[in-house]
Amino acid sequence: MARTVLCACEDVTLEEVRRAFAEGHRDLESVKRYTGFGTGPCQGKSCLAAVAGELLRLGATPAEIAPFTARPPLQPTPLALLATADPGALPLDPGVPPPAAGPRPRPQGGPLPERARVVIVGGGIMGLGLAYQLCRRGERDVLVLEAGYLNAGASGRNGGGVRAQWSTPTMIRLARRSLALCRSFAADMGVNVWFRPGGYLFLAPTAEQVARLERNAALHRAHGLATRVIDPEEAARIVPELDRRRFLAASWNPDDGVVFPWPFLWGYASRAAALGARIRTFTRVTGFEREGRRLTAVRTDAGRVTCEVVVNAAGAWSKEVAALAGVPLPNRPTRHEILVTEPLKPWLGPLVSVLGNGLYFSQSQRGELVGGMGDPDEPEGVVSGSTLRFLSRFARAALECVPRLAGVKVVRQWAGCYDVTPDNNPVLGAAGFDNFLQLSGFVGHGFMMAPAVTEAMAAWMTGGEEDEIFRRFTLARFERGETAREDFIIG
Repeated sequence: MARTVLCACEDVTLEEVRRAFAEGHRDLESVKRYTGFGTGPCQGKSCLAAVAGELLRLGATPAEIAPFTARPPLQPTPLALLATADPGALPLDPGVPPPAAGPRPRPQGGPLPERARVVIVGGGIMGLGLAYQLCRRGERDVLVLEAGYLNAGASGRNGGGVRAQWSTPTMIRLARRSLALCRSFAADMGVNVWFRPGGYLFLAPTAEQVARLERNAALHRAHGLATRVIDPEEAARIVPELDRRRFLAASWNPDDGVVFPWPFLWGYASRAAALGARIRTFTRVTGFEREGRRLTAVRTDAGRVTCEVVVNAAGAWSKEVAALAGVPLPNRPTRHEILVTEPLKPWLGPLVSVLGNGLYFSQSQRGELVGGMGDPDEPEGVVSGSTLRFLSRFARAALECVPRLAGVKVVRQWAGCYDVTPDNNPVLGAAGFDNFLQLSGFVGHGFMMAPAVTEAMAAWMTGGEEDEIFRRFTLARFERGETAREDFIIG
């Protein structure tokens, strides 16, 4: 059968675009994430017009075919060239491109219902994972409200890492469960998430970091993990390209892994919808109605929904959503930047991270390097612009770690937001109102924790056992001073 290819870089056909539209993905950003078109080396230069034209022909509105966000750099640029810029002389500004203006696409997913027993605010992996887990336990009256398109927030902007190497027994337990669910996700949900169990390799440049890894490794072994602290020679046998002069030891767990984030969300969304959940995108929450200690309705820009339970799973926007109900959260949304390079032949097994500077990178199954690095000077704010300062900082750190990457070209960068809390642990359970449940504050690691946490939360919400995390990580812990800081945050 003849195939009409619209995106030659990613081998996306006309039929696949039509199928995406038929399944409800009407706008260009959604179709891009659903099919992968526009994410190859040409960055949409050869396919954007063709896909937009087809969507218009199928019935999309002008607002829905607004060109997807252009990503710097303007042309593929070697890391060595980017490293010549002095990051200290570059501004930490909102970056490029500026926020999109113009009309928003109309709400998608059908009319807003007048009532839903459970309303979940946020269509990221937390919201969709919870919707799926609730529905599979028999709770079918679930409505998910997403202000943008699916994969618009951090769930669609992260590196996809899933690791069990944490510094507290609770986080280790949750991460182990998430890893187990990731391994079976493709078979359970019918979607390939490209789970790659290549391990995590943490590099320790200082004696202090080595001691930290040794403490953690002892805890990991006590909880059944295969973590070992190894010397630079052994680390270099795992990744021969590492500059072994740059670190004193490494922590190695071969059971950690990486997934491709986008299909992970599609899997949760499609299975939740098949089980009865209603998912409404481009629907912004504007306020809540209350009676005594309970929220009674959610107001949106598409109408009003009465409800019995509201779950705040809005990620970086959780603080803003909670404020609409008069509930102050201590969360601080903070930009985190990430990039992808041109595809390379397979050479990198694990995800590599350098303690101290927060550098991390892995190689996707398409061959690209995907990596990020936090900036300690980043201020609070929901900002998603991309900066040259990040490119320079990343390039310098990456070349110190693997000098042979000098000629590798960066083809695209973007940014998402960490939802940071004072003790680097999430905010869970009721806050402010008896039926206003929080599911936020995962400090950039919500993607890897979502499978386990949403499973536990759905069990608790449907009358099952209450996991201790819903007592440990309440909002009230900050007032009581009962916090225990998680210190193994990367990025």
